[in-house]
Amino acid sequence: MALKLYDTLTRSVRDFEPADPPRVRLYACGPTVYDHAHIGNYRSFLVYDLLHRYLKWAGYDVDFVMNLTDVDDKTIDRAAEAGKDVREYTAPFSEDILADARALGILPARSYPLATGYVPQMVSWVERLEEKGLAYSAEDGSVYFSIGAFPAYGHLKGLDPESTRPGARVQDDEYEKENVRDFALWKAAKPADEAVGAAWDSPWGRGRPGWHLECSVMSITELGETLDIHMGGEDLVFPHHENEIAQSEGVTGKPFVRHWVHVKHLVVEGEKMSKSLGNTITVHQLLGEGLSPAAIRHQLLGAQYRRELNFTRDGLAASAAAVQRLLDFEARLAETVGAGGEDRVDAVDAAGEGPLARLANEAIEAFRAALEDDLNSAGALAALFVFVNRVNGELDAVTDISESDLEAARKALASMDEVMGLLSVARAGLGVDDDFVTEIELLITERKAARAGRDFARADAIRDELAERGIVLEDSAGGTRWKRVR
Repeated sequence: MALKLYDTLTRSVRDFEPADPPRVRLYACGPTVYDHAHIGNYRSFLVYDLLHRYLKWAGYDVDFVMNLTDVDDKTIDRAAEAGKDVREYTAPFSEDILADARALGILPARSYPLATGYVPQMVSWVERLEEKGLAYSAEDGSVYFSIGAFPAYGHLKGLDPESTRPGARVQDDEYEKENVRDFALWKAAKPADEAVGAAWDSPWGRGRPGWHLECSVMSITELGETLDIHMGGEDLVFPHHENEIAQSEGVTGKPFVRHWVHVKHLVVEGEKMSKSLGNTITVHQLLGEGLSPAAIRHQLLGAQYRRELNFTRDGLAASAAAVQRLLDFEARLAETVGAGGEDRVDAVDAAGEGPLARLANEAIEAFRAALEDDLNSAGALAALFVFVNRVNGELDAVTDISESDLEAARKALASMDEVMGLLSVARAGLGVDDDFVTEIELLITERKAARAGRDFARADAIRDELAERGIVLEDSAGGTRWKRVR
């Protein structure tokens, strides 16, 4: 079965076919870096990461680029309020956003282009649009795309071109246009732009690029004239991505994107996230509260990307428990000693597989099928936890599982985590290094001696001390096992 993805342009789920396999040219619209990114942004970023990870897991050579918008109306307004150059103002937010992404286990893109680094290419692009009769300049030095000269405009959203209007994401332009439907490619500089260093020389005078133009130029410069996949939030379908298509295909005459993938919004505690409701939450804030990055990752991947996701504090607690369950399972597999080099004769099936190997193969197939079904992360997580339940049940029932069978289960767990990224993030978030492990083991040894000497007060004090540090002890006939929890 091949990967199937919903394509916004054709409004259908269809096979994903890159132009030049195994290479995949993947571009994603990143954040506007005027503030810390909110959890809705990170839902999109984690879907980007899930697709990136899956494609690598499936054997593709992924060339992934995600832009950072560091010059637009919002960044200029905020920089002006702070009395700073726009690059000086946005740089710390860019760094924090990428640091928080790393904390959530998001694989790095090959490139994170900043809009301010591509202004000469943007000027050249506008000139080419003018040459083709698709753009015109106004008296003040602004340049607009002429929607009427591009008959295909509106196809991504499924609109009649005559019905289109300027979108809400970018404030209505205060410049002269021939038609209200036209959008700015180049904006004549205003005093506020000059004050924060957001103005450049051009054939039309001092000015700055339009927001829509930035992504077209950055993506094509980095990845070529036709992208295999372009991703973004559902709010970007119109007008942003519609305008990208017009200004990109207007110059190249080639299809801009082979497959459009858009991520649905999330809600917070059942309500739309908004500043007016006071329920805007940033990942930076959650991590600052000491919440588990793996739990945040788990919850934000808990629903398939085209379905609404309800982000809740209770859900975070449930996600933390789910991640801990994975950590416990991984530890159990690591600590269980096999019964020898060969599978038990009575457990081997006709294909020569032991019980855990059978469960591992079934889990991988269910996991793969879920992801190939329009990147169904909920189904993939279900396959993972069914595997955990069934293997735990098998380990509870028998005592002579072979080492090769155990290794098959370990490899399946590791393979699925290459895509979901939960265990790797959880381990990093727990901060368990060799010195820490040595200290814990010494305290457990001291506690064992205290219990042997019937000094139960000291033994209990050690247990309490470890509990305060997030270390839970589990005593059994085979000894004492510990695990770190949040």
